[in-house]
Amino acid sequence: MHKKISSIKQEYENYLRLRNLSSKTIKSYSRIIEDFIRKSSNNPSNDDVKKYLLKSIEKKESTSYIKQKYSALRILFKIIGKQSEFKLPNYKTESKIPEILNKTEISKIIKEIKNLKHRLIVQLIYSAGLRVSELTNLKPKDIDIERKIIYIRQGKGKKDRITLFPESIKNDFLKYLLQYTPKDHLFESNRNKKYSSKSIEKILEKSSKKALGRKIRPHVLRHSFATHLLEQGVDIRKIQKLLGHKNLRTTQVYTHVANTDIENIKSPLDIL
Repeated sequence: MHKKISSIKQEYENYLRLRNLSSKTIKSYSRIIEDFIRKSSNNPSNDDVKKYLLKSIEKKESTSYIKQKYSALRILFKIIGKQSEFKLPNYKTESKIPEILNKTEISKIIKEIKNLKHRLIVQLIYSAGLRVSELTNLKPKDIDIERKIIYIRQGKGKKDRITLFPESIKNDFLKYLLQYTPKDHLFESNRNKKYSSKSIEKILEKSSKKALGRKIRPHVLRHSFATHLLEQGVDIRKIQKLLGHKNLRTTQVYTHVANTDIENIKSPLDIL
């Protein structure tokens, strides 16, 4: 690595650590600034940032990734003493409704999974509205079966919270604990290491392809959890807490896909 890049990268990472950001965020941001410095002039300017981000837009990178680049580069300019030079318009976020599955589709996916461990992984993501990283970090002690609670330790934003443990999987869960006797993490590989995010994605992709004819990503189960709770009449602020959202506006996106407002409205075609 070029000495200049190495020096700035180290200073940059130290700054992020002092802000107590997660290791995942530090890794992502560092990768961005390393790429930017390598492609920019010896004295990075606002024009270099413009060119770099316009390239990302031309390559049709996701909105979330481009916004992440904005944030990473803004911090870089602060560290190198050029904060006042960082002048760019805010990148507008696309307004998209989340992809969700109906309850029949989720049942089909679960029924397709014969492996007990794999089935419980999918059931817990859906029934508790978990992020994949939250599921992989679960430990046996984080499950309180009697109180029907799951403790999420240091989730996104380094926050603890509790969410739901479903009564319907209690027997299978106890059977799993006896059969697999997990030690450190609740779901471990044959080498006693916690399951990776990629492994969980493959489990769901394989089962959804068989059950529905298309691949589904784990976050769709989390979206479905929130939407189905809304449709059951659960207060949106309670859903916000279960999901671990800092801002209620993040949770409100599910009101756009829940059918609570339109379920009693008849299509004009049906009354012709």
